[in-house]
Amino acid sequence: MIHVSRKEHFNAAHKLWNPNWTEEKNIEVFGPCANVNWHGHNFELIVTVKGLPDEGTGFVVDLKALSTLIRTLVIDKVDHKNLNVDVDFMQGKMASCENLVMEFWKILQPAVDKITPHGGLYKLKLYETPRNFVEYYGE
Repeated sequence: MIHVSRKEHFNAAHKLWNPNWTEEKNIEVFGPCANVNWHGHNFELIVTVKGLPDEGTGFVVDLKALSTLIRTLVIDKVDHKNLNVDVDFMQGKMASCENLVMEFWKILQPAVDKITPHGGLYKLKLYETPRNFVEYYGE
């Protein structure tokens, strides 16, 4: 099995805030991420496709097609946006990286399968900062 990855970048703001908690508890749990005026990150999204190379192209996935798909279905919807306010698929959800990457999977998995005849979406890795990231395997 071959794993092929494509990295894309986006900037977005968000706030971690549980409306069922007091302001004090939100600040205690989320710290500066509970800033009432939001805060932002330079996110990196790495999409990994797993499969066998096509006999005709030698590709597991056409990286140009994968990049276009990621940008069209995900990046264009979150780049320079407020994840809590502007992004339809995050409405009513805590705007954590964990929830965000799961929503990305729901969007990308069926589309990636269509452009990968001998494989499919394997993993998403979302960097919020250079030291903080989440990985999701669709499970």
